[in-house]
Amino acid sequence: MSKDNHRKIHVILLLIVLIIFVWSVIKPVSYLDWLAEVSPAVVAIIIVVAIYNKFRLTTLSYFIIALLSILTFIGGHYTYSEVPLFNWIKEEFHLQRNDYDRFGHFLKGLMAIVIREILIRKTPLVKGAWLTGISISILLAIAAIYEIIEWLSTKISKGSEGAKDFVGMQGDRWDAQWDMLSAFLGTILALLLFTKLHDKLLRRQAK
Repeated sequence: MSKDNHRKIHVILLLIVLIIFVWSVIKPVSYLDWLAEVSPAVVAIIIVVAIYNKFRLTTLSYFIIALLSILTFIGGHYTYSEVPLFNWIKEEFHLQRNDYDRFGHFLKGLMAIVIREILIRKTPLVKGAWLTGISISILLAIAAIYEIIEWLSTKISKGSEGAKDFVGMQGDRWDAQWDMLSAFLGTILALLLFTKLHDKLLRRQAK
């Protein structure tokens, strides 16, 4: 596939993300919660667009960034504990909670591919166990920082409804631990499934 075709795909992904972003800002459940949820994704998109010509990622990485941004915008619009599809799944299968939050943390494991690409292209690390281990560690560190931010939000807001929606614990005292486990499992699966494809795309891009 030519560079122009890849560029077209990247533009299409960006347009889809922008459309979902605009939708998410129209009458969300809570504007304060929406702002807290979508801010990291918005910052990431701005950075990716700003450095596009200087540091262009593979199409796989852009697809992952787009997917995770869309998931974040959906969660910000409804709040993570009230996404309709997962409310239906909860009722249909008699689950105790809306698991959109867990689903999102699991898919965040895909970011390990983006992290892996940055490490390969910007550090002396070569493909192998060290690269895999460090990619996993960075992803888990990012997930842990997010959990700390969620915890701080409950302390600063003193148990307000907005903080509860942002954290999305739904009464589960082990929510942070389950979120971290979900991210870890998602990371392992992403690396197992996409490493070979990612290497192939990196070789093509290098040419």
